[in-house]
Amino acid sequence: MEFLDKIRRFFRWQASFYGFIPWLSRKIFGARITAVAAVTLQATYRFRLFPALLVFLLLTVVVLPLIIKDDGTARGLTQILLTYTLGISVSLLGFSTLWLACGVLARDIEDCTIQTLAVKPIARWEIWIGKWLGILALNASLLSFTGFCVYASVLYRAAKLPDEQKQVLKNQILVGRGSIKAPIPDLTKEIEQTLQERLKEPSIAAMDRAFVKQQVEEMVKGREQYVPPLMGKRWDLDFGALKNLVKDRQMQVRLKFNKGALSQITSFPIMLQVGPPGDPRMIRVETAVADDSFHEIPVGTDLLDDQGRLNVEFYNMSPIPLMIPLDEGIEVLYYETGFGVNFCRGLIIVFLWLALLAALGLAAASYLSFPVAAFLSLAMLVVALSSGIMESVVREGTVTGVNHETGQAAGSLVDLVIVPMFRLMLQGIKLVKEFSPIDSLSSGRSVSWWQLLRAFGQIGVLVTGMLSLIGIGLFYRRELASVQQTS
Repeated sequence: MEFLDKIRRFFRWQASFYGFIPWLSRKIFGARITAVAAVTLQATYRFRLFPALLVFLLLTVVVLPLIIKDDGTARGLTQILLTYTLGISVSLLGFSTLWLACGVLARDIEDCTIQTLAVKPIARWEIWIGKWLGILALNASLLSFTGFCVYASVLYRAAKLPDEQKQVLKNQILVGRGSIKAPIPDLTKEIEQTLQERLKEPSIAAMDRAFVKQQVEEMVKGREQYVPPLMGKRWDLDFGALKNLVKDRQMQVRLKFNKGALSQITSFPIMLQVGPPGDPRMIRVETAVADDSFHEIPVGTDLLDDQGRLNVEFYNMSPIPLMIPLDEGIEVLYYETGFGVNFCRGLIIVFLWLALLAALGLAAASYLSFPVAAFLSLAMLVVALSSGIMESVVREGTVTGVNHETGQAAGSLVDLVIVPMFRLMLQGIKLVKEFSPIDSLSSGRSVSWWQLLRAFGQIGVLVTGMLSLIGIGLFYRRELASVQQTS
């Protein structure tokens, strides 16, 4: 009955919310933009898009999780419901947003129905913004429906887990956890000193300096990461202003190590000491874990000293040396917020992605026909998703590849154009791909208010705003009468 009451309250909230939207839109954007947005929403029913999307989303977020069985663990459950189900739903909404954005403007121009708006006392930018808002209203409705179904499925399936897995779900996954990483030590001075000492040897001084420096860097970093058998390594993590926030909250130490010697051993005994040294609050945990994978070990609460620092000591109890990576070896996770708030913040970032895709589709349709606009938009999306290729080209400085004998780029006129263009595109892509709310939700990581604010500024204002200005400028340059003559 409690579950049914939640469903009833959700739909009552939906009804009141979407009744409030038109009034708010008229107050903020004016009656003309709101009218265009309403017409755009009606077009989604004319295209049969809304019913089709609703059916596909129902199959994805309701039927698919019932068909695919999890492995009975908390992580298996979230892998299906959050990573797969929510990921597929967002992909479906993203592609449909691009297609709809191209269709509602390009089709109206090609069918000359845009003339009924253009001859009225309404500016072209108002038409463009109105169509964008109409697509956003559709996405808000479908995304909130998807989010509610996924959230309800998680709660429903979580109730069937064993008690032990329920605790894992409660403490490590269905939460929003912040994190503090061990600072990466600055080894520049030590590397330079070691390099100068090595270059005093005539045989090494005759070698390529860049090669020698690379070898010295690897040696110094390896020495910093090295933990011999029955020895330990210590970190002091400064929580600063967060010390009062995390004082009484559950913490986990997330660690990863690699074996530093060839061995058939697959499980390595380790010991963690967390908390002020010599204080009764200090926690000692002894366990055996595998190498080359992340492990989250609960360590308790109230472990900070008076200055807000957390002492973490790692001891290698195995017979072979272990290597703890400098960049991802030790991390402390702490409870920041509940899953519901964290889930909503993640969905808002997803909504900003959809707003960006809507602006991209409308910008393409402002100057191109529907098939060309749809192809260009999808091509740009595929390029953004495969940014690894562009990163490789920018790193090597060439499209044609590097001559491995000389170590130099082949160089061509194509590189003079493609490499700077890829470098510029990567800057814009990084502004958007920096945020990964689905990964954060499925791993119990916090989507903080600061991340949400940055996502709003980078995705919602900067990138979407630039695309909107480009699209509106192209729409003003479009000669609607010439389209009518060729129709």
